[in-house]
Amino acid sequence: MGMNTTPVASRRTIRRQQLREIVPLADSTIFEMEQRGEFPQRFYLTSRCVVWDLGEVERWLDARRAASGTKSIKLAPTPDVRLRRAKPVRQ
Repeated sequence: MGMNTTPVASRRTIRRQQLREIVPLADSTIFEMEQRGEFPQRFYLTSRCVVWDLGEVERWLDARRAASGTKSIKLAPTPDVRLRRAKPVRQ
């Protein structure tokens, strides 16, 4: 029999530079989030070529947008500028 000519789903991968354009996070932040299971995992196409599945990254972005809308993302605390050692703000 021949190969199935109708693709089930078009799978597209992106390299690090393309990922940086889509997700404006530092490489170290992405790596840490991957280790915690909070970001899609990278995989190797070759021994020197690392890629991410574009569909997984887009689904992650959609989930983050939805979570942001429901206020379920824990935000960093606002710094108290009066406690700064250098040039504290006076009121």
